[in-house]
Amino acid sequence: MTSKEPSYIEAYDQGLLRQKSEAANSLLRMCTLCPRKCGVDRLAGETGFCNTARLCRIASYGPHFGEEQPLVGTQGSGTIFFARCNLLCLFCQNFDISHQDAGQEAGADDLADIMLALQHQGCHNINFVTPSHVVPQILAAVEAAVPRGLRVALVFNTGGYDRVATLKLLEGVFDIYMPDFKFWDPQVAEDSCQAGDYPEVARRALAEMHRQVGDLQIGETGLARRGLLIRHLVLPGDLAGTRNVMRYIAQKISPSSYVNIMSQYRPCGRAAEVQGLGSHLATEDYNNALRAAREEGITRLDQPDRRWVFR
Repeated sequence: MTSKEPSYIEAYDQGLLRQKSEAANSLLRMCTLCPRKCGVDRLAGETGFCNTARLCRIASYGPHFGEEQPLVGTQGSGTIFFARCNLLCLFCQNFDISHQDAGQEAGADDLADIMLALQHQGCHNINFVTPSHVVPQILAAVEAAVPRGLRVALVFNTGGYDRVATLKLLEGVFDIYMPDFKFWDPQVAEDSCQAGDYPEVARRALAEMHRQVGDLQIGETGLARRGLLIRHLVLPGDLAGTRNVMRYIAQKISPSSYVNIMSQYRPCGRAAEVQGLGSHLATEDYNNALRAAREEGITRLDQPDRRWVFR
C-alpha cells in the first residue's frame, strides 16, 4: 500500500468507527443486517438463515496467493474465512465452511489478534471472506485493532447479497470492495440459494459500493489502494447470465470497472440438485463469457496467475 493511511484510521480518530460499530451491533437485536431480514435476536443467541448468533466463527486465516494480483502482491492477501453465510449457494466451493459447522467462534479481540498477526506476516491487506453476516463483529474488531497498530487496507470480499443500509455503515472503513455478481436470472438465484431477489439486491449493492470507493485504483507497486473489484463466476450453460451482468456493469456502474471473469466452477456440495449445474464448466462457455465481457465494454479484465487459469 502507499504511505496514505487507510480510511478507517480517520474514522477511528473522529469517533465514527465506534458509532458505526454500535449502530451495526444494535441491528443484531432483531437482525436486519442482510436482505433476508430474519428478525432474530442474535445477541440473545438466536440464529436465522446464516446460523450465526452473537459471535463470528472463523474457519481459517492466512496469507493467500490465489486472489487477484492487485491484492496478492509479493506477500499475499491476508484472508480471513468466516464460517457460515447469508447466501448458502448449493454449489459453494467452500461448502464445508459455508454450510457446515467449521471453525471456531471468536470475539472482537480474537479477530483483532488475527488481523494484526496477518499484518505482521507482511500481508498487504486484510481480506474478509464472506463477511455480510458478521459486519458488527468486524467493525468491533477493527476498532480494537487500530490502537494496537493496524494500518493495512481492508477488503470486503462478499457474495454480493448485501443491504445498502448495512453497506452505508462501512463507508469510510473499507477502502476495497470485492463483491461477486453471481446471477442475472432470479429463478437461477432462487434455485441455487433461495434468493430470487439476488439480481436486484446485487445491482443496488454494487452501485452503493462504487459510490463509496469508485473504480479500482492500483498504485505504482501494482497493489490495489482503493476501489471496486467485481468477480463473476461463469456457470455451465450460461446460467450466470454473463452478458447481461457485464452490460449492467459497463453501463450502470462504470466501463472502467475491474472485473475478474472466473473459470473455476465445478459441481461441489449439492450442485446436482440444480438443473444444469451438475457438470464442469466447458472451455467454450468460458471463452464465450470473456468474449461477451469485451463486447459489452469491459476492458479491465483481471489477468489470473497461470496456476489458477481454467484447464
